[in-house]
Amino acid sequence: QVQLVESGGGLAQAGGSLRLSCAASGRTFSDYTMAWFRQAPGKEREFVAAIFWSGGSTTYADSVKGRCTISRDNFKNTVYLRMNSLKPEDTAVYYCAADFRAGLRSLTYAYWGQGTQVTVSS
Repeated sequence: QVQLVESGGGLAQAGGSLRLSCAASGRTFSDYTMAWFRQAPGKEREFVAAIFWSGGSTTYADSVKGRCTISRDNFKNTVYLRMNSLKPEDTAVYYCAADFRAGLRSLTYAYWGQGTQVTVSS
């Protein structure tokens, strides 16, 4: 059982920055591929970014490439999503996800947080 708790969401201005955090339970955090997804009202859930459990490889959705950086601190059992140059279309609920030694291209994750709201105003 893995519990994920997101934080850091809120209101930001277009062009601004936010850093989302996801705190995970368990001492085997380093064995989990971590990812961020988001869902806007009336839209389907979409992949944002992922970081591999081993080696630090990352992948990003085209919509956020160059603007977002996913990172992790295995000692703190925390994964981060740094979001720069925010756009109104980034407004969504952002969810943290984890899966044991999942492939970097995986879009199915076993564990999910409850989400944190990000609202970007113009």
